[in-house]
Amino acid sequence: MPASNIIARSCYVRSFRVGSRCEKDCLSVKIHLIDGTYELFRSHFGQPPRDTPQGRPIGAVRGLIQTLLSMLNQPEVTHVAVAFDTEIKSFRNELFAQYKDGSDTPVELKEQFPVAEQAVEALGIVKWSAINFEADDILASAAVSFLADEEVEQIVICSPDKDLSQMVRGNKIVCFDSRKGMYLDASGVIEKFGVPPESIPDYLGLAGDSADGIPGVPRWGIKASSTLLYRYRHIENIPTRHELWDIKVRGAAGLSRSLENHRKEAELYKMLASLRLDVPIEETTSDLQWKGAIKSTFPRLCENLGINRLSTQPYMWR
Repeated sequence: MPASNIIARSCYVRSFRVGSRCEKDCLSVKIHLIDGTYELFRSHFGQPPRDTPQGRPIGAVRGLIQTLLSMLNQPEVTHVAVAFDTEIKSFRNELFAQYKDGSDTPVELKEQFPVAEQAVEALGIVKWSAINFEADDILASAAVSFLADEEVEQIVICSPDKDLSQMVRGNKIVCFDSRKGMYLDASGVIEKFGVPPESIPDYLGLAGDSADGIPGVPRWGIKASSTLLYRYRHIENIPTRHELWDIKVRGAAGLSRSLENHRKEAELYKMLASLRLDVPIEETTSDLQWKGAIKSTFPRLCENLGINRLSTQPYMWR
């Protein structure tokens, strides 16, 4: 991946020891917003199963805790929040019956969501739970909310979900794929999808998104969608008659005919793929500053889950 897509910037950090505690003094703030639902799925399907001493599955939560501890050990990670899908269903299911509803989520994974939220709170990290919205909506709303703070240098959305690519703003808001260790800025979004961030909802509306249950418009694959949207930016700007298109696209006549016949569906699919920016975010930037794991709860939680080795890993406590 070209260097333009990989953001290596970090806040200026002065680290020094006070007893056993590492203090971080950032001249400017970098906020990390984490997709907790994605991290749970990634850990559940990417790691061997693990049970608590009582026999309850806990592998996904263990993986989430390990990921968070690893991040918190990075000098540039000072302000953090995690968002979860408390309910898989959202307002989008009322708009489109075929939209994802979580029915294919394994029961043993669903059972771990409440424990995961407890673990995040025990680590002393701000936690958001999505009800009638999705975690992506919370992350998007938080990103635009904190972007208005002059102290914030950069917002890193920690998720590879292509929906969240629409939130990228130059180098100010970027996406981070923890599995690949890659950051995606605005140039990276264009290179990956063929369209700028603001066209991602249109792109998903035309080409579809099987992960979210969005079928897309017939005939409109990723190539045609990216080509036309790079030129016209949004579905509503694409001329109905292909003779008016000023770029060449293979199968133009069939594409224009399909879009004309399915324009209402395309608009609906775009709406489904558009993240909400109006989810109330009560926290301020300072509220997101990580001040240490909760000494009275995190070790006990680890003991109950049978993951005692992780109980001593936070470097800072409160």
